[in-house]
Amino acid sequence: MPDAFTRESKVRGVVARLGERGEALLLEHGYDVGEGFADVLSQYQTLETAAQQDRLRDLEGLLKELNDAD
Repeated sequence: MPDAFTRESKVRGVVARLGERGEALLLEHGYDVGEGFADVLSQYQTLETAAQQDRLRDLEGLLKELNDAD
């Protein structure tokens, strides 16, 4: 079983591990990865940093959904 997603998980890690499902969950929570990553550095930010920068909503809900999807 892979490690659980946490606040410290990287956006890139979510997409790499869950593919389209990960992208869809991120989008549902306000984070649009678009076609590839328009901002190359944003893919390496943590989920917590994205939430602090208002790029992501309901971090706890997202983490639950990500871990249920894995």
